[in-house]
Amino acid sequence: MEATATREIDVRHCSTLAEYEECVRLEHAVWGEEIAVPSAVFVVAHHTGGQVVGAFHERKIAGFTLALAAMRAGKPFLHSHMTAVLPEFRDRGVGRRLKLFQRKDALKRGVELIEWTFDPLDLKNAHFNFVRLGAVARRYIPDCYGVTESPLHGGLPTDRLVAEWWLGSERVKSILADDVRPTKGSPERVPIPTNLVEIRENDRAAAARVQVEARERFQKWFAKGYAVTGLESRDGGTDYLLEPIAEIDGLRLPELTGD
Repeated sequence: MEATATREIDVRHCSTLAEYEECVRLEHAVWGEEIAVPSAVFVVAHHTGGQVVGAFHERKIAGFTLALAAMRAGKPFLHSHMTAVLPEFRDRGVGRRLKLFQRKDALKRGVELIEWTFDPLDLKNAHFNFVRLGAVARRYIPDCYGVTESPLHGGLPTDRLVAEWWLGSERVKSILADDVRPTKGSPERVPIPTNLVEIRENDRAAAARVQVEARERFQKWFAKGYAVTGLESRDGGTDYLLEPIAEIDGLRLPELTGD
Protein backbone atom coordinates (compact mmCIF):
# COMPACT_ATOMS: atom_id res chain seq x y z
CA MET A 1 0.00 0.00 0.00
CA GLU A 2 2.76 2.46 0.88
CA ALA A 3 4.42 1.89 -2.51
CA THR A 4 1.12 2.81 -4.21
CA ALA A 5 0.82 5.96 -2.11
CA THR A 6 4.42 6.88 -2.99
CA ARG A 7 3.58 6.87 -6.69
CA GLU A 8 0.31 8.76 -6.32
CA ILE A 9 1.06 11.32 -3.61
CA ASP A 10 3.28 14.40 -3.81
CA VAL A 11 4.39 15.70 -0.38
CA ARG A 12 5.60 19.30 -0.26
CA HIS A 13 5.35 22.60 1.59
CA CYS A 14 2.13 24.59 1.26
CA SER A 15 2.73 28.28 0.66
CA THR A 16 -0.35 29.94 -0.84
CA LEU A 17 -3.61 31.21 0.62
CA ALA A 18 -5.52 28.84 -1.65
CA GLU A 19 -3.60 25.86 -0.27
CA TYR A 20 -4.22 27.00 3.31
CA GLU A 21 -7.95 27.22 2.58
CA GLU A 22 -7.77 23.68 1.23
CA CYS A 23 -6.25 22.60 4.53
CA VAL A 24 -9.15 24.24 6.38
CA ARG A 25 -11.68 22.41 4.20
CA LEU A 26 -9.86 19.17 4.94
CA GLU A 27 -10.04 19.95 8.68
CA HIS A 28 -13.80 20.35 8.40
CA ALA A 29 -14.12 17.08 6.47
CA VAL A 30 -12.08 15.15 9.06
CA TRP A 31 -13.06 16.77 12.37
CA GLY A 32 -15.91 19.19 11.72
CA GLU A 33 -15.80 22.88 12.57
CA GLU A 34 -15.69 22.51 16.36
CA ILE A 35 -11.91 21.98 16.63
CA ALA A 36 -10.72 23.38 13.28
CA VAL A 37 -8.36 26.37 13.12
CA PRO A 38 -8.69 29.15 10.51
CA SER A 39 -6.41 29.68 7.53
CA ALA A 40 -4.76 32.62 9.34
CA VAL A 41 -3.03 30.13 11.67
CA PHE A 42 -1.49 28.40 8.65
CA VAL A 43 -0.28 31.78 7.38
CA VAL A 44 1.30 32.59 10.75
CA ALA A 45 2.99 29.17 10.91
CA HIS A 46 4.46 29.62 7.43
CA HIS A 47 5.87 33.07 8.18
CA THR A 48 7.23 32.41 11.68
CA GLY A 49 9.37 29.32 11.30
CA GLY A 50 6.64 26.68 11.50
CA GLN A 51 5.64 24.16 8.87
CA VAL A 52 2.63 23.63 6.64
CA VAL A 53 3.18 20.41 4.72
CA GLY A 54 0.63 18.97 2.30
CA ALA A 55 0.13 15.60 0.65
CA PHE A 56 -1.35 16.15 -2.80
CA HIS A 57 -3.14 13.70 -5.07
CA GLU A 58 -3.74 14.96 -8.60
CA ARG A 59 -3.21 18.53 -7.33
CA LYS A 60 -5.85 18.16 -4.63
CA ILE A 61 -4.89 17.97 -0.98
CA ALA A 62 -5.26 14.53 0.61
CA GLY A 63 -3.61 15.35 3.94
CA PHE A 64 -1.58 17.96 5.77
CA THR A 65 0.47 18.58 8.89
CA LEU A 66 0.67 21.94 10.64
CA ALA A 67 3.51 22.77 13.05
CA LEU A 68 4.24 25.94 15.03
CA ALA A 69 7.66 27.28 15.98
CA ALA A 70 8.39 26.89 19.70
CA MET A 71 11.17 27.37 22.24
CA ARG A 72 12.08 25.60 25.48
CA ALA A 73 15.17 26.08 27.65
CA GLY A 74 16.65 28.30 24.96
CA LYS A 75 16.35 25.67 22.23
CA PRO A 76 13.96 25.73 19.27
CA PHE A 77 11.57 22.90 18.55
CA LEU A 78 8.41 22.43 16.53
CA HIS A 79 4.98 21.81 18.00
CA SER A 80 3.04 19.76 15.47
CA HIS A 81 -0.49 20.93 16.20
CA MET A 82 -2.43 18.99 13.56
CA THR A 83 -2.01 16.14 11.12
CA ALA A 84 -5.03 15.05 9.09
CA VAL A 85 -5.60 12.67 6.18
CA LEU A 86 -8.84 12.22 4.26
CA PRO A 87 -10.52 8.87 5.02
CA GLU A 88 -10.06 7.53 1.49
CA PHE A 89 -6.27 8.00 1.76
CA ARG A 90 -5.75 6.46 5.19
CA ASP A 91 -3.79 3.23 5.71
CA ARG A 92 -1.78 4.00 2.59
CA GLY A 93 1.31 5.48 4.23
CA VAL A 94 0.28 9.11 3.69
CA GLY A 95 0.48 10.11 7.36
CA ARG A 96 3.91 8.56 7.71
CA ARG A 97 5.17 10.33 4.59
CA LEU A 98 3.96 13.64 5.98
CA LYS A 99 5.84 13.04 9.23
CA LEU A 100 9.01 11.91 7.43
CA PHE A 101 8.95 15.05 5.27
CA GLN A 102 8.43 17.08 8.44
CA ARG A 103 11.41 15.37 10.07
CA LYS A 104 13.71 15.87 7.08
CA ASP A 105 12.82 19.55 6.82
CA ALA A 106 13.30 20.12 10.56
CA LEU A 107 16.72 18.43 10.62
CA LYS A 108 17.79 20.52 7.63
CA ARG A 109 16.98 23.61 9.71
CA GLY A 110 18.84 22.35 12.79
CA VAL A 111 15.69 21.46 14.76
CA GLU A 112 16.15 18.31 16.84
CA LEU A 113 12.70 17.89 18.39
CA ILE A 114 9.09 17.81 17.21
CA GLU A 115 6.35 17.46 19.81
CA TRP A 116 2.61 16.92 19.53
CA THR A 117 -0.28 16.03 21.81
CA PHE A 118 -2.66 13.12 21.28
CA ASP A 119 -5.46 11.30 23.04
CA PRO A 120 -3.98 8.35 25.00
CA LEU A 121 -7.24 6.46 24.46
CA ASP A 122 -6.66 6.52 20.69
CA LEU A 123 -4.63 3.32 20.36
CA LYS A 124 -4.21 3.47 16.58
CA ASN A 125 -2.63 6.90 16.85
CA ALA A 126 -0.50 5.73 19.78
CA HIS A 127 0.81 2.77 17.76
CA PHE A 128 1.76 5.12 14.92
CA ASN A 129 3.53 7.53 17.28
CA PHE A 130 5.55 5.03 19.32
CA VAL A 131 5.95 1.95 17.14
CA ARG A 132 6.13 3.45 13.65
CA LEU A 133 7.88 6.76 14.41
CA GLY A 134 9.83 6.08 17.61
CA ALA A 135 8.40 8.91 19.70
CA VAL A 136 8.38 8.74 23.51
CA ALA A 137 6.12 10.43 26.08
CA ARG A 138 6.73 11.55 29.66
CA ARG A 139 4.13 14.28 30.13
CA TYR A 140 0.37 14.05 30.60
CA ILE A 141 -1.93 17.07 30.32
CA PRO A 142 -5.39 16.53 31.90
CA ASP A 143 -8.24 18.17 29.96
CA CYS A 144 -5.81 19.99 27.70
CA TYR A 145 -8.40 21.76 25.52
CA GLY A 146 -11.40 21.57 27.86
CA VAL A 147 -14.56 19.53 27.28
CA THR A 148 -15.88 20.17 23.77
CA GLU A 149 -19.02 19.35 21.83
CA SER A 150 -17.03 17.47 19.20
CA PRO A 151 -18.25 13.88 18.74
CA LEU A 152 -14.58 12.90 18.46
CA HIS A 153 -14.11 13.59 22.18
CA GLY A 154 -17.24 11.74 23.31
CA GLY A 155 -17.97 14.29 26.04
CA LEU A 156 -14.83 13.30 27.96
CA PRO A 157 -12.11 15.66 29.20
CA THR A 158 -9.51 16.17 26.48
CA ASP A 159 -6.62 14.46 28.28
CA ARG A 160 -3.44 14.37 26.20
CA LEU A 161 -0.07 12.67 26.17
CA VAL A 162 2.80 14.76 24.82
CA ALA A 163 4.79 12.86 22.19
CA GLU A 164 8.48 13.79 21.88
CA TRP A 165 10.08 12.88 18.56
CA TRP A 166 13.84 13.24 18.89
CA LEU A 167 14.58 13.38 15.19
CA GLY A 168 18.30 12.56 15.06
CA SER A 169 18.43 10.03 17.89
CA GLU A 170 19.68 6.51 17.32
CA ARG A 171 16.35 5.24 18.62
CA VAL A 172 14.37 7.09 15.97
CA LYS A 173 16.78 6.28 13.15
CA SER A 174 16.67 2.61 14.07
CA ILE A 175 12.88 2.44 14.26
CA LEU A 176 12.44 4.30 10.97
CA ALA A 177 14.74 1.72 9.41
CA ASP A 178 12.37 -1.00 10.73
CA ASP A 179 14.96 -2.20 13.23
CA VAL A 180 12.78 -2.92 16.26
CA ARG A 181 14.41 -2.00 19.56
CA PRO A 182 13.14 -4.33 22.29
CA THR A 183 12.07 -2.95 25.64
CA LYS A 184 14.62 -3.69 28.35
CA GLY A 185 13.69 -5.71 31.42
CA SER A 186 10.08 -5.76 32.59
CA PRO A 187 8.38 -2.49 31.66
CA GLU A 188 5.58 -0.93 33.66
CA ARG A 189 2.20 -1.01 31.94
CA VAL A 190 -0.88 1.13 31.48
CA PRO A 191 -3.71 -1.06 30.11
CA ILE A 192 -6.39 0.22 27.72
CA PRO A 193 -9.32 -2.03 26.67
CA THR A 194 -9.55 -2.94 22.98
CA ASN A 195 -13.29 -2.18 22.77
CA LEU A 196 -12.91 1.39 24.03
CA VAL A 197 -14.68 2.88 21.00
CA GLU A 198 -17.73 0.77 21.81
CA ILE A 199 -17.51 1.72 25.48
CA ARG A 200 -17.34 5.42 24.59
CA GLU A 201 -20.43 5.14 22.39
CA ASN A 202 -22.55 3.11 24.81
CA ASP A 203 -21.41 3.93 28.34
CA ARG A 204 -19.84 7.32 28.89
CA ALA A 205 -19.44 6.72 32.62
CA ALA A 206 -17.45 3.53 31.99
CA ALA A 207 -15.30 5.35 29.42
CA ALA A 208 -14.66 8.10 31.96
CA ARG A 209 -13.51 5.50 34.49
CA VAL A 210 -11.07 4.04 31.95
CA GLN A 211 -9.72 7.53 31.31
CA VAL A 212 -9.30 8.36 35.01
CA GLU A 213 -7.53 5.07 35.73
CA ALA A 214 -5.17 5.58 32.79
CA ARG A 215 -4.51 9.19 33.82
CA GLU A 216 -3.59 8.14 37.36
CA ARG A 217 -1.24 5.41 36.14
CA PHE A 218 0.51 7.66 33.62
CA GLN A 219 0.98 10.44 36.17
CA LYS A 220 2.27 7.98 38.77
CA TRP A 221 4.97 6.54 36.50
CA PHE A 222 5.93 9.86 34.92
CA ALA A 223 6.50 11.24 38.43
CA LYS A 224 8.86 8.30 39.06
CA GLY A 225 10.98 9.13 35.99
CA TYR A 226 9.45 6.76 33.42
CA ALA A 227 8.50 7.40 29.79
CA VAL A 228 6.23 5.61 27.33
CA THR A 229 8.31 3.82 24.71
CA GLY A 230 5.92 1.36 23.08
CA LEU A 231 2.70 -0.66 23.04
CA GLU A 232 1.89 -4.32 23.33
CA SER A 233 -1.36 -6.02 22.36
CA ARG A 234 -2.92 -8.71 24.53
CA ASP A 235 -6.28 -10.45 24.78
CA GLY A 236 -8.89 -7.81 25.51
CA GLY A 237 -6.67 -4.79 25.32
CA THR A 238 -3.43 -2.99 24.62
CA ASP A 239 -0.76 -2.01 27.14
CA TYR A 240 1.35 1.11 27.01
CA LEU A 241 4.91 0.15 27.94
CA LEU A 242 6.93 2.48 30.18
CA GLU A 243 10.66 2.38 30.92
CA PRO A 244 12.90 4.41 33.23
CA ILE A 245 14.12 7.38 31.22
CA ALA A 246 17.78 6.57 31.93
CA GLU A 247 17.37 3.09 30.42
CA ILE A 248 15.78 3.99 27.08
CA ASP A 249 17.98 2.52 24.38
CA GLY A 250 19.36 4.95 21.80
CA LEU A 251 18.02 8.10 23.43
CA ARG A 252 19.11 10.52 26.13
CA LEU A 253 16.32 12.82 27.23
CA PRO A 254 17.10 16.25 28.67
CA GLU A 255 15.43 17.29 31.91
CA LEU A 256 12.00 18.81 31.58
CA THR A 257 11.90 22.53 32.20
CA GLY A 258 8.16 23.15 32.19
CA ASP A 259 5.60 23.66 29.44
